[in-house]
Amino acid sequence: MSPTVVSCRIEAIETLSESVYRVFLKGDAAIIAHAPGQYLEIDIDGQWLPFSIANFHQGSGELELHVQQAPESSRSLALFDRLVAHGELTVRLPSGESVLDVDDDRPLMLIAAGTGFAQMKAIVEAALAHHPDRVIHLWWAGKTRADLYLESLARQWVSDHRNVSFTPVIEAPDEHDFDGVVARIDRALHECVTSTREASIFISGSPGMVYAVVDTLEAIEPLTERVFSDVFSYAPRPSASSPS
Repeated sequence: MSPTVVSCRIEAIETLSESVYRVFLKGDAAIIAHAPGQYLEIDIDGQWLPFSIANFHQGSGELELHVQQAPESSRSLALFDRLVAHGELTVRLPSGESVLDVDDDRPLMLIAAGTGFAQMKAIVEAALAHHPDRVIHLWWAGKTRADLYLESLARQWVSDHRNVSFTPVIEAPDEHDFDGVVARIDRALHECVTSTREASIFISGSPGMVYAVVDTLEAIEPLTERVFSDVFSYAPRPSASSPS
């Protein structure tokens, strides 16, 4: 499906943390159809900013985004000026090849950092809607616990579905009771993962994070072709061992 440029109405904005906001857009349901795992781009003064779509398409015409404010970025400030105005945004969608196969029932290993959780949210919801018993293990990393801005939602999935597990990972020790892993995400995976052979793996984060995770998993067990990340397309690493 080729990307289409459309206008979407800003329906609502919800504060998720000190710097992350959930933005709800509304558009023509037929035009904004997308697959779980894809992203859209927002036109800001002639430049296209990519954001993962955090909900899977159910024909409602609604789009959910998780937007992190970066005060040092002029494009981020321009975007938030548009959001505060509660008008319309010009978006281009869908894009991205890291797409969930909803007909498959292989276990899912989902690894996200920061707002990379948005992509995983769409994938989890779509996977459970099509195969409620599909085994899913979500790893979500942040520098501090505050970066896991929808931790309660991830824990709710675990509570509602015995086939879903969740491992929160933070780099800074937390003063409150924390039952996750305190480490960098690649080191946490090295310590905790013993096999990836049966799983489809999705990774969402910065290029440095994604390739650190790939190297860690590859050292545990040779990876299959079922490893997906948008980083492989927009920031390919010139290495024969890199998944594609």
